[in-house]
Amino acid sequence: MTQTVTPNSTTETKVKVKMGDNNYGKADVRLFKVFRAQPRHEIKDVWVRVAMRGDFDAAHVSGDNTGLLATDTVRNTIYGLAVDGLTSSVEAFGKHLIRHFVNQGPKVESATAYFTEHQWGRMHANGAEHNHSFVRQMPKHTAVVEGDGETFTVTSGIEELFILKTTQSGWEGYHKEEFTTLPETNDRILATVVSSKWEYQVDECDYDDVWQRVYTSLLDTFTDHYSHSMQATLYKIGETVLTRCPEISRIYFSFPNRHHIQYNTERHGVQNPKSVFHADAEPYGQIEGWVERA
Repeated sequence: MTQTVTPNSTTETKVKVKMGDNNYGKADVRLFKVFRAQPRHEIKDVWVRVAMRGDFDAAHVSGDNTGLLATDTVRNTIYGLAVDGLTSSVEAFGKHLIRHFVNQGPKVESATAYFTEHQWGRMHANGAEHNHSFVRQMPKHTAVVEGDGETFTVTSGIEELFILKTTQSGWEGYHKEEFTTLPETNDRILATVVSSKWEYQVDECDYDDVWQRVYTSLLDTFTDHYSHSMQATLYKIGETVLTRCPEISRIYFSFPNRHHIQYNTERHGVQNPKSVFHADAEPYGQIEGWVERA
């Protein structure tokens, strides 16, 4: 038996809306470049995202794509401009990309370029650095470049840097109340996964050189003092970075405290002289903050 469906005779009244902030572009563009001008090759391994902003209301509201760049064009442009345009830092390349998209996109008013650059170190052969063989390193160089083709804001960063020291760290003198269970210690493992970003107080600089100085300052300072807390270490690292890098106005750190807890082997009759630890996956402390010029 066929059932007849009667359409709803009432017409839904739509509310009035307008298009809010929006952007579009291409993400996860995996760009790899080899610099072959010399026998000793250099490489750049970068994931890129470009987001364009402008007068795109017609595309959303009425489906009118007039004047819009295709996202496929955005991808092709990133690769095409990298041939001659990616010659130094990803930050400089970001400015180059944004200028192009603002100039070539009839409705593009500004853009943001996001970069994640994977670091590679040289392999060694017979005790010497190899000219064209590499091994991937842990930290990533991140960058965000925003601009309208004439003025730019640049933020650089470090991600996924795992650091640890086995002593010269403690946690004492903190407030205790009814739910406190953690005992004080003046000798613990301090471990974290660094996320950092920084802003510039100059319009132009050697961004790769600044990144390297930040990275070196972070490692130098992490090792050179007794850490009363992750907070105190964060502040010391920021102070060192701003001392060594006059180009930077302020720097942010996120330090999850990856706890390493001495394992209780004594219950099995085995002494553990602070040598065997459990790398804890339980909830962890999270320490974050900006260090700024006074």
